[in-house]
Amino acid sequence: MTDIAHDMIPEAASAAEEIYKENILDHYRHPRNRGAFSPCAFKHREINASCGDDLELFVDLADGKMRKVAFEGRGCAVSIAAVSMLTEHVAGMTLAEIEKLGKDAMLGLLGIPVGPSRLKCALLGLKTLQNGIAAHRTAL
Repeated sequence: MTDIAHDMIPEAASAAEEIYKENILDHYRHPRNRGAFSPCAFKHREINASCGDDLELFVDLADGKMRKVAFEGRGCAVSIAAVSMLTEHVAGMTLAEIEKLGKDAMLGLLGIPVGPSRLKCALLGLKTLQNGIAAHRTAL
């Protein structure tokens, strides 16, 4: 078995990075809001072709706000932890607020440096959600 944490951050981690690393591993091992649901306002799927991460998000809205969001899929520790954290973070947010989230917001949720090879993994959940919102708006 490979050391998931070793692939994520450099070995010389600060105490704060160790705490964030443990949080990431917890979200990877016990993802929050995992599981499809129906009916939903929309669902959207994206694949990170560079490493094979595959996520589908299911979204329910109420009064223009995120009422419920969940995901299905598979991926590396970074992509699963990031989407798990994202589903908790966006609860109650408006679509406009979610559309304004960017790379820095996602990296802030993770709390550790993410190297170039893992950046697409870290951002896949956000990309999936934002592209789903755009498709939903187009369909209205």
